[in-house]
Amino acid sequence: MRASILAVLTAGFVSAVGLIALGSAHAADPLPFERGSWAKLRVAHAGQPTVVHFWGLTCGPCLVELPNWGKLAAERKDLILVLLAADPMPQRPDQLAATLDRAGLGTVESWAFTDRFYERLRYEIDPTWAGELPRTEMIGRDGTVTVLRGVADLAKVRAWLDDQATSQLPSKR
Repeated sequence: MRASILAVLTAGFVSAVGLIALGSAHAADPLPFERGSWAKLRVAHAGQPTVVHFWGLTCGPCLVELPNWGKLAAERKDLILVLLAADPMPQRPDQLAATLDRAGLGTVESWAFTDRFYERLRYEIDPTWAGELPRTEMIGRDGTVTVLRGVADLAKVRAWLDDQATSQLPSKR
C-alpha cells in the first residue's frame, strides 16, 4: 500500500513538474520548412488573404519589427499571418518560439527553414528573391502576391487587408 501511494505521489510530482515546464512555454516550436513546404502553405491558405512575413534571429531590423506585427495581429482579427524564420543557418526552435512569444506572436502560425541549403527553399518561394530580410508577401484571395521588401509599412498592410475585405463582398445588382 505504501509503495503504491509513493508511486502515485511520485507520478503526481513528475506530472506537476512537466506541466510547469510546458506552461512556461507559450509559443509552439515552429513547423519545419523544407522542400515542398511553400506549396503546402499556399494550398492550406488558398482563397484566404494571407500575409507571410519572413524574418530571422540574425536580422536586427526583424527583431525590432516583430512587436509591431504582434500589435497588428491583436488589432486585426481578419489578419491571417504566417511567420517564416528564414535565417541562412537553421536556428534552435526554442529560441525562435521564445522570440515570437515575447513579441506577442506566440500563437501565430510559424515555420522555420530547416535545410542548410536554404537557397533552394528561397527559390521555391520566389526565384528572384536573394534572401534579404525582413520581407513580407501579401497573398490575395485570388493568389496575387504583393511583396514588401525591408521593414513593412504596416499602414500598407492595413490598407491591403481592407481591400481584401471589400473584395469578398457580393456585388450589388
